[in-house]
Amino acid sequence: MAKKLYVGGLSYNTTEATLRETFAAAGTVETATIIMDKMTNRSKGFGFVEMATEEEAKKAIEMLNGKELDGRTLTVNEAKPMEPRAPRTGGGFGGGSRGGFGGGNRY
Repeated sequence: MAKKLYVGGLSYNTTEATLRETFAAAGTVETATIIMDKMTNRSKGFGFVEMATEEEAKKAIEMLNGKELDGRTLTVNEAKPMEPRAPRTGGGFGGGSRGGFGGGNRY
């Protein structure tokens, strides 16, 4: 059964191909994904790698956590399931229920 890993500390220059190649040293890589910012289309500095087996995932953590890739130190650990988020409310300038510009005392 495939095991998903969180990979943090990625360089903005790291590609999904580089990520896949790096983790392939520990075993079979099912998927390698770098999370991109929607506005800038630039890496957010983290991603996920799915290894084919639990054993390969553990080996990847042991081999790569704390190691350097593209000039940055990686953080590699087991990915946690995504928790449901509360829906966003408000928005616009000032956002939420706090209203416009506010701030500080007026006295």
